[in-house]
Amino acid sequence: MRHFLPLTATLLLVACASAPPPPEWQSQSFSAIKSYTAAYLSGNTRVAEVEFERAKAEVARTGRPDLMARIELLRCATQVASLVMNPCAGYRAVAQDAAPAEQAYASFIAGRWDTLQAAQLPMHYHALVTQTQAQVGQTAKPEQDANAPNQNKLNQIEDPLARLVAAGALIQTRPLSTTDINLAVETASGQGWRRPLLAWLGVQLKRHQTIGKAEAAAGIQRRIDLVSQKN
Repeated sequence: MRHFLPLTATLLLVACASAPPPPEWQSQSFSAIKSYTAAYLSGNTRVAEVEFERAKAEVARTGRPDLMARIELLRCATQVASLVMNPCAGYRAVAQDAAPAEQAYASFIAGRWDTLQAAQLPMHYHALVTQTQAQVGQTAKPEQDANAPNQNKLNQIEDPLARLVAAGALIQTRPLSTTDINLAVETASGQGWRRPLLAWLGVQLKRHQTIGKAEAAAGIQRRIDLVSQKN
């Protein structure tokens, strides 16, 4: 689970961090969120939904809508990593009580970067947002060769889940380069995350079909078929 803890810790339940043991609601909600994230990324929707409801029930014990906003945002971010771009309805219900950092993160994962202040985001997103904002007006080159240098800072985000969230947010603002699509695919593949892997393989397949690389597209389709197999 270590791979997604940095993202979780950035968003979730840090209000009670101190020397004494954390309150029971905090440890239980943190455990539930970890289980939710692992289940969702593996494609186990039923378990993911159960674990998220457990996390919400624990946070509700505090009577703090600002903390509920954090876990709702984490759910939406995990979905964005898998290219599920549904409106973040759970967050919207408590958005008026969200802190500025959570409001900025909501804009980030929704791809609303025009007026976003990068300093309000987790540090690993600062360079990417700043660079992307500076590139506004430049012509994107989605056909960029996979071996060309990255156009942005995605590859500098070390945490795998944070990187996929950034890729899902970025693709809402501009076409991704082939290099960055490949990076997202291999990030999900390296972690064994079935749901985002299938989503990003679909993007990769469409890109290679668009640029007429039939042989590469056939290889991607074989990967999709393998990941899609039911045990």
